Amino acid sequence: MTYWLPKLRSTRCYGTFMTREITQRELRNQSGQIMRRLDQGETFVVTRNGVPVGELTPLRRQRFVSANAAVAMFRNAPGVDFERFRADLDAGVSQDLTPRG
Repeated sequence: MTYWLPKLRSTRCYGTFMTREITQRELRNQSGQIMRRLDQGETFVVTRNGVPVGELTPLRRQRFVSANAAVAMFRNAPGVDFERFRADLDAGVSQDLTPRG
């Protein structure tokens, strides 16, 4: 098995990978290795003719939080004045129903 090592432009820093540049050709030819590295948390900037054209970033995994943990997190949160909250929302958003055009 041969291992593909992309350009050594990035280093592992504080437990996470920094962005690494790869060419369009590298993405096409080494997609399996790139996908495995994405799964490990690496981010890639894809270039075409030396010009950045896109970014590949890993999806953020959703973590389950139990109901008890959520209640405990918000137990000491300040109360919400719903009338003031609604007034703040109304002040920032137009309620005009006329279509723009």
